[in-house]
Amino acid sequence: MNSITTKQIIHFIVLILVQALVLNNINFLGYINPYIYILFIILFPISNNRMLFIFISFLLGLSLDMFLDSGGIHAAACVLIAFLRPVFLKIAFGAAYEYQTVKFSHTEFGQRFTYFSFLIFIHHFVMFSLEIFNTSQIILILKKTLFSGIFTLILCLILIVLFSSKSR
Repeated sequence: MNSITTKQIIHFIVLILVQALVLNNINFLGYINPYIYILFIILFPISNNRMLFIFISFLLGLSLDMFLDSGGIHAAACVLIAFLRPVFLKIAFGAAYEYQTVKFSHTEFGQRFTYFSFLIFIHHFVMFSLEIFNTSQIILILKKTLFSGIFTLILCLILIVLFSSKSR
């Protein structure tokens, strides 16, 4: 195994453990719960095999579903954002994505913010829709999506800034 694969395995395990053991115990005002485990999907190397990436995303969501006994909602949301990720990479990064030259540490904040926002809010909307699974509760779904999405986005951007500054 090369160092990139080892690093990805460590990120996978650490994000699942932090999410399951620490972050799922955070619940502000009944609506706000951060889900930073999706950073694994957001930051996964672009040039890898797409089918393998979708399968790994499924395993990420399934692992969290097993920890949290949540019936597959995390797996479904993870597979969807893994499948849609190339579309949002192209929207956010344009030509840099076309030529497989996107390096998150070298991109502008606005591009990162756009890309992260799309994936985080889609993930949260799908996850909360499957969790609540009642169209009469659409306001609750949207409220949880908005507040948890904003909190997750802020945490993800802070983590990216903290860990990218150490590697420079």
